[in-house]
Amino acid sequence: MKKNNIDNSPAVGVDLGGTKVETSLVDTNGQILASHRSPTEPEKGPDGVIADIIGCVNSCLGKASESAKALGIGIAGQIEKDAGIVRFAPNLGWHNVPLQAKLEEALALPVTVTNDVRAAAYGEWLYGSGQGVNDLVCLFVGTGVGGGIISGGRLLEGCNNTGGELGHMTIVRDGRQCHCRNQGCLEAYAGGWAIGERTQEAVRNNPQAGEALIAVAGGIEKISAATVTEAYANGDPLAHSMVEETANFLAAGIVGIVNAFNPCLIVLGGGVIQGLPQYISLVEHIVHLKALEAALEELRIVTAALGNKAGVIGVAALARHRLSKDESYGGKST
Repeated sequence: MKKNNIDNSPAVGVDLGGTKVETSLVDTNGQILASHRSPTEPEKGPDGVIADIIGCVNSCLGKASESAKALGIGIAGQIEKDAGIVRFAPNLGWHNVPLQAKLEEALALPVTVTNDVRAAAYGEWLYGSGQGVNDLVCLFVGTGVGGGIISGGRLLEGCNNTGGELGHMTIVRDGRQCHCRNQGCLEAYAGGWAIGERTQEAVRNNPQAGEALIAVAGGIEKISAATVTEAYANGDPLAHSMVEETANFLAAGIVGIVNAFNPCLIVLGGGVIQGLPQYISLVEHIVHLKALEAALEELRIVTAALGNKAGVIGVAALARHRLSKDESYGGKST
C-alpha cells in the first residue's frame, strides 16, 4: 500500500481504561468522525475485555459507515513495542497479554499498542497545544501522573519502551510510598490519589481546620482531589494550603524535567489540572524561580487543549504514522 493512501485514510483510536473503552474514528486532521463507548469489565478477563473492544470498534465503524486502515490502542501499562504485548496493566490486572495479535486476527487491521499517556502526548503534539513545537514535554496529572517527551521532533520511547514515566521520578528521598515499588515519586505527592491521602492526613491532624473539607466530602475517608478543588473554590484555607503544597511538589518535578530535557513547552493536562487550572500559574511561578536560567529562556507552560480526547486522537495518529513509516516518528514501524 502506498504511503499517501495510508496518510489520507482515517484510523481508529481506542483508549482502554479501567472503567471504559473509548473508541473513535479519527481523520488526518485529528477530527473525530464517530465515537463509541462501552464499560470495561476487568472481571471478564483479557479475552472478555478484548471481545468488548472488538465490539466497540465495530460499532464505531458502523456509525461512521467508513473503513479504517489502522488501529491504535492506548492502555495504562508497560508494552512490548514490536509484539504489542501488554506486559503489565495494573488497572486491568493483565500480565503478558498478546493484545496486538488478538486484535489483528479479529479485525484484520494493523494494530499499534502503546502506553495511554504517551498516546495523549502524541495527540497534543500533533493537534493540540504542542503544534509546531518539536521539543516539548506533556505531563498529565490525573489519578496518577504520566507523561510523554518529544525531543527534536521524535517521540522518546527509551530502551525498553517505557520512556516518559515522569510520574515515577523521585522528588523526595525516602518519601511517601508510591503505588510502584519506589518511595518519594512525583505521583506519590501530586497524583489525585496522593492529594486525597495527604489531605485526609492533614484533616486527621487538625479536624477543626478540616471541617469544610469533611462537609464537602461527607467524611474524612471520602476526601479526594475533587474535594480539595471544590473547597479551594469556596475559599477554604486548608484546601488552599493543600493546593499550594501540591503545586510545590509538582513544580519540583517540572524543574527536573526542564533542566534535563530543555523543552520549549510544557503541556499540563489531566483531571487534576482541568479541575483546577490555577495550578498552571502557581507551578509556572515556582519553576521560573528554581530552574536553570538558560533552560527557561524560551520555556512556556500551557494547558492541554484536547481534554479527554487526546488519547484516542493521538493513538489513531500514531497507528497511521507507524504504518506509513512516517519520519516524524523516527522512520520505524511496528
